[in-house]
Amino acid sequence: MSGTLTASSAEAHVDNPFAGAVQYVNPEWTAKVEAEAAAVAADDPTLAARMLAIKDEPTAVWMDRIGAIGGNVDGPGLKFHLDEALEQKQGSTPLVINVVIYDLPGRDCFALASNGELPATPEGMNRYKTEYIDVIADLLDEPEYADLRIVTTIEPDSLPNLTTNMSEPKCQESAPYYKEGVAYALDKLHAIPNVYTYVDAAHSGWLGWPDNAAGSVQTFVEVAQSTEDGFASIDGFVTNTANTTPLVEPNLPDPSLNINGMPIRSSSFYEWNFNFGEIDWTADLYSRLVAAGFPSSIGMLVDTSRNGWGGPDRPAGPSSATNIDTYVDESRIDRRIHRGAWCNPAGAGIGERPQANPAGYADSHLDAFVWVKPPGESDGSSSEIPNDEGKGFDRMCDPTFVSPKLENQLTGALPGAPVSGKWFSAQFQELVANAYPVIPATGEPDPTPDPDPEPTPDPEPTPDPEPTPDPDPEPTPDPDPTDEPTDEPTDPAPGATCDVAYTTNDWNTGFTASVTITNTGTTALTGWNLAFQFPAGQQITQAWS
Repeated sequence: MSGTLTASSAEAHVDNPFAGAVQYVNPEWTAKVEAEAAAVAADDPTLAARMLAIKDEPTAVWMDRIGAIGGNVDGPGLKFHLDEALEQKQGSTPLVINVVIYDLPGRDCFALASNGELPATPEGMNRYKTEYIDVIADLLDEPEYADLRIVTTIEPDSLPNLTTNMSEPKCQESAPYYKEGVAYALDKLHAIPNVYTYVDAAHSGWLGWPDNAAGSVQTFVEVAQSTEDGFASIDGFVTNTANTTPLVEPNLPDPSLNINGMPIRSSSFYEWNFNFGEIDWTADLYSRLVAAGFPSSIGMLVDTSRNGWGGPDRPAGPSSATNIDTYVDESRIDRRIHRGAWCNPAGAGIGERPQANPAGYADSHLDAFVWVKPPGESDGSSSEIPNDEGKGFDRMCDPTFVSPKLENQLTGALPGAPVSGKWFSAQFQELVANAYPVIPATGEPDPTPDPDPEPTPDPEPTPDPEPTPDPDPEPTPDPDPTDEPTDEPTDPAPGATCDVAYTTNDWNTGFTASVTITNTGTTALTGWNLAFQFPAGQQITQAWS
């Protein structure tokens, strides 16, 4: 870039920074997309054209370590992007750039491997403040950037860990530094008039259970009230950061729908969670936050970069099955084996394009759909790769790993992945191919999908009779309860009918069940069998009666 930058008059702080604004396009990401399109053009020109159709979509800029501020092997530094944003700004039209703040001491405290660089110690906290937050804040506060709208996504996964994973010693060690660090970041960033703060709020598959939702709001309130300006220091919350949870499940609009006498939210996949998607979760979260004292002006962002779940495996409609797990599995667009499968999940697709004020979701109070995670950047390597960047190997990214956090199932991660943040060619190709809404290739009409119905959120769901799962922060859940078996009684003889009821008491590695069979017919039942189905990969290794 050439020329001289001049200071601009500071823009007034507005309610929704995305409204009426254009978003920053990272030229580094655009170049990677163009290179990928060129590489596949000969073999699949349609796929290449679809890649080029999204090359100018806005993506966030991640400050995931101190070295990223000045620039490192992953790309240029923050000043480069701010200067580039000024170049992209046209006249008086506002421009938004999204910067991810992600370097807390003891980061990723519940992960199998953390890429964090700062220890959960007083020394780590001091470095976070002086070498990371202060440096970023000073740069954002430079007069030449006063006319940009700078959105900050605050510390993905951090505060949610304090709700659900405090049984982990590393999270116990990190907890005071998470709270102090987030509060410090909010104080420094909120003080800059053109900076907007959105705190990470995980996703529906992590915090969606009533107990988890209530606990997370309590943590958000505690941290907000510890800042200099209290609730006003937070402009909003962002969900689904770097995750793949759908906005809605169009074929499962009612979590309380009964199949064989049980609500579908009791299925193995949802485990009594009312919130099936991010529209459910943002509506639920908003109502709880306002009830707890946050102003009604807070807004919600949803990361839709990888939650489209299109392609040939997307169900066209609800299942006709009468088994609850089969019904849910054949109906849901989320094709993961478990909602805790977070790393490079196979089958995912690009979701809604970034946009301000998405229509149709009034209860969610959405400021925007955003792409916080740049599509095509790896979540982590599928095998251990030596590197000098401090990036460890998390086996949740290993497609051969049977994970206890996923009820002893395979991770569903794509093979051949590079370390986190590096370009993952095969994943990007799949994300584009499975995009929903479908990305039109050059010259194609814009395919208009059938609209997904907006589910009616239940912001204050009745407490579950089942134990609330303890989710996994990466960034999805590791529920404690063992999936309950589904009863499949054999068909009785003509004239004979029966009723089967059971109650369970479950824990991490097993369950006990009390089964009651009642003959409700007029003839005796003989030669009957009672069968139980277990999710894939589960088996009974020890039994007693």
